[in-house]
Amino acid sequence: MADATTPKTLSALPFACSEAFGEAPAQASRRADGTWPTVSFREMGTVVDELARGLIALGMVPGDRVAVLADTRPEWMQVAYAIAAGGGIIVPIYATNSPEECHWVLEDSGARIVVCEDAAQVAKVRGVADDLDALTHVLAIDPVPDEIDLAGLRSRGRQVPATERAARTDAVDAGDVAVIIYTSGTTGRPKGCVLTHDNLMSCARQTAELGIVTSEDSTYLFLPLAHVYAQTQNVTAHALGSCVSYASAGPAQVMQDLAEVRPTCFPSVPRIYEKVHAAFAGAPRTDAVLARVRGAFGGRIRVAISGAAPIAGEVLEFFHAAGVPVYEGYGLSESTAFGTVNLPDATRLGTIGRPMPFGEVRVADDGELQLRGPHVFAGYWRNPEATAASFTDDGWLRTGDIGEIDADGYVRITGRIKDIIITSGGKNIAPAVFENELRQSPFVSHVVMHGDRRPYPVALITLDQDQVGPWAREEGLPDDPAGLSEHPRLLERIQADVDAANAHLARVEQVKRFAVLPTDFSPETGELTVTLKLRRSVVESRYAHVLDALYATTDS
Repeated sequence: MADATTPKTLSALPFACSEAFGEAPAQASRRADGTWPTVSFREMGTVVDELARGLIALGMVPGDRVAVLADTRPEWMQVAYAIAAGGGIIVPIYATNSPEECHWVLEDSGARIVVCEDAAQVAKVRGVADDLDALTHVLAIDPVPDEIDLAGLRSRGRQVPATERAARTDAVDAGDVAVIIYTSGTTGRPKGCVLTHDNLMSCARQTAELGIVTSEDSTYLFLPLAHVYAQTQNVTAHALGSCVSYASAGPAQVMQDLAEVRPTCFPSVPRIYEKVHAAFAGAPRTDAVLARVRGAFGGRIRVAISGAAPIAGEVLEFFHAAGVPVYEGYGLSESTAFGTVNLPDATRLGTIGRPMPFGEVRVADDGELQLRGPHVFAGYWRNPEATAASFTDDGWLRTGDIGEIDADGYVRITGRIKDIIITSGGKNIAPAVFENELRQSPFVSHVVMHGDRRPYPVALITLDQDQVGPWAREEGLPDDPAGLSEHPRLLERIQADVDAANAHLARVEQVKRFAVLPTDFSPETGELTVTLKLRRSVVESRYAHVLDALYATTDS
């Protein structure tokens, strides 16, 4: 692997890749006619250079924060690379954020420029910009009346000497801030995770050391680039010469995209794998069925990664048997999404793998997993108190996760410190065990165990309508979610699944009662983050009346 592909800074990466990989494809996106035209590494380098010079023309100086408010698409990374190349700091904002959430990120970061996707996102920013004193420019990726779009920005950039951009790029140090990632947050206001150029580029070096991705690979990316997981995957793929194809639409389009793109690498979250697993739940494990599973992912997957949340061993076994090797990994925004990973030649199902090269993991006396390595962040933006609280006295990152390390170095997560339920009887329960078991039911979408300072655990359950709907119609049951969620036949079926999950638990850990909710959780309604992590506090607050009713029922 040429040293030029893993330079010390993100600022230099697109130009190093242009030299190393030239006309090889770097980015692909879908057209309306179903084709996936590509942009070469050399073309991408030219675009990034002109965009960076355009930002300089608008007055961006080294250290300025520049926000990006857009869905996952090639231009997102082109803009991000350009910000870094000009010495700026990238501030991603989720496209799904409300105007108030956008205001918080822009205000807290002190962003001077924001690059929006389209007219709707521009309007969102304009509506809250009056008191954002630092904000001087609102740009657009797509053409928007009266706004500078990317074509206009590149045109302005061509008036700035190329030597100015090159000097800016060369002046960036590995320890400088590259990105401020605002955590999607399962509780409270998002905090800005400060990631340095070395944090990001160390991930590329770690992946290169493992040898699991090469320039012969192609990656399909649907995760939001505002999240560190997607950014790290994109940067790493490009550093290693791999083409990245970007989702054509939302999660509903992922499977069609995969069939068309036929990637070899697929970073994802458990929910995608779980839905495919559920779709084949009743099918025999014949060669023909397993071939259909492989075909659903395009037929060429070598490395599929599952991260951001736990995934059941049963699901992993299913995909390995089908020839779609899904490897579970682990990381946090605060560790640049890196930490541990299972590998093709070193996999232990039910674990999150072993530490990445140059990284370390330990278990503290209280059972907390703690990380150390070049991927661990510099701290929280303008929040020294939170930064101090996130590290131990000897410099290890506190993850908040409870786990264990076996004799071979494989790490297993058993719960989360903040999620531990302590019943009124003083019993400690990790809800993830029951929740992960029950989510293996094809009918179940999400599960929340509740029971802190209560006499026993109960659960809130949402349905997977893709699976429940056809079953309900076959059984002659109402197919409207509200009616179905209370139907005795459906509740009987869910009770059987709850009983099966309880069978794996000690009596004190077993769920005594449950309620099926009429609507599923989603990022749009606030119960999930954009990477589909559960916002437990939101659910418990929103459905407090349902939980209270479960305890109000007299125990028979």
